[in-house]
Amino acid sequence: MDPAALQVLISRLTGVAEEMGAVLRRAAFSPNIKERADCSAALFTPSGELLVQAEHIPVHLGSMPASVAAAIDAFGDSLQPGQQVLLNDPFAGGTHLNDLTLIAPCFVDGRLVGWAANRAHHADVGGIAPGSMPPEATEIDQEGFRIPPVLLTNDVRAQLAAHSRTPEERGGDLDAQEGANQVGVERLRAFVDAPLGEIVDYGERRMRAALADVPDGSWTFGDVLDSTGPRPEQQEAARVVVTLTVEGDSATFDFTGTDEQRPGNVNAVEAVTVSAVAFAVRAATDPTIPANGGALRPVSVVAPAGSLVAARPPVAVGAGNVEVSQRVADVCLGALARALPGRVGAAGHGTMNNVLVGGDGWVYYETLAGGQGGRPGRAGMSAVHTAMTNTKNTPIEALERSFAMRVIRYRIRRGSGGAGRFDGGDGLERDLEMLEPATVSLVTERRRSRPWGLDGGDPGASGENWLLPGGDERRAEQLGDKCTVELEAGDIVRVRTPGGGGYGPAPPR
Repeated sequence: MDPAALQVLISRLTGVAEEMGAVLRRAAFSPNIKERADCSAALFTPSGELLVQAEHIPVHLGSMPASVAAAIDAFGDSLQPGQQVLLNDPFAGGTHLNDLTLIAPCFVDGRLVGWAANRAHHADVGGIAPGSMPPEATEIDQEGFRIPPVLLTNDVRAQLAAHSRTPEERGGDLDAQEGANQVGVERLRAFVDAPLGEIVDYGERRMRAALADVPDGSWTFGDVLDSTGPRPEQQEAARVVVTLTVEGDSATFDFTGTDEQRPGNVNAVEAVTVSAVAFAVRAATDPTIPANGGALRPVSVVAPAGSLVAARPPVAVGAGNVEVSQRVADVCLGALARALPGRVGAAGHGTMNNVLVGGDGWVYYETLAGGQGGRPGRAGMSAVHTAMTNTKNTPIEALERSFAMRVIRYRIRRGSGGAGRFDGGDGLERDLEMLEPATVSLVTERRRSRPWGLDGGDPGASGENWLLPGGDERRAEQLGDKCTVELEAGDIVRVRTPGGGGYGPAPPR
């Protein structure tokens, strides 16, 4: 195609994915999707290769091709116009149980044009604790309702509602997902004769050209997860290691040497690991490369089965999607920083700082922002989501309207970024007061380890979790990085998120 015509085609299709995301957010019931935009949308080729995506959440989008592949494997050519496939099983195309993925085929006169798909984080799908990401879980069945690829029917809707603590919200969010795909399918029909294959081929050419500019060689980088759960035997750090090898116009990310999966929920399925690799390689080489399946053709991922980055059933994986993905991105960026000096910043806060609270008929979920690492030429930003997450925050007005909580404090955590020639960004501090008895779960990282600095920069500060019984500062007690606690009205949970690492040696001050 003519380069200009190709770019117009890519932009038009990307606009469809963006419109799907807008429909999903506007129609959703839950603040987690409506306010925080914890959802993603994309279009796929007839074979299931990623075609275009909206600029939503990296961990959703990079792993969504596995969901489309699972739907194709399960139903083959039997799907009919108007049908949609639902799944959340991490071991059958999903990531963790909260992320419900809906996939719809697009037909024109019996011809399969492609697929529309979206993924949304549902605040509660059952399990042993509100929020369906219990730190105490060791097997996936403890985390909630597990759905292999199935046709979306009223019976399936009823099953999902029966397992959730917030059934009406689940139904509304699922309706929003279905409507978003209907819009995507309708828009995709207009591209029945478009040369969609040229888009993914173009992505491959761009990535190969970018990798050809990387020197041939191998670079290894390792980092740690602070723990794999709240119990004493889970408090040992777990190691994630990658070796990046570049040969010509291809690259391999080999995670051999990463620790084996552990009893607990800090384990990631391979699709999550692939998504983190995809994010890191585009960020470090050329972020303007189209984010499609072609761009990953020159990239190989070796993830040993049964490891923290390629977990096998029946182990729990709730935190794999939100925490292990962050560390995988960190080690990939660390290796890329060695291969491409001056192109990669220091580590960001490296955790999604998950806060889950459940009360009488409501469940709240939020990932809190932190500091971005200092970058070549500029300081890191403060109180932002980095790496595998890209959500907004829950506005205080929406939070207090929807949940029996009050926001007592919400501010930048000054001085938490690492010093450097370009300082790391600061984390944030948020205090939530319970207005009624509630169950609180925290799933966080970088509470012991610190986000690393780069090229002589200092690491960012570790995060902290606190409980203030009755709101009394004098009785404050520090909570673990992963825990579930029962709170009474008047109790306050304080989360102080990590800062980013500094870049370059700090000048004299």
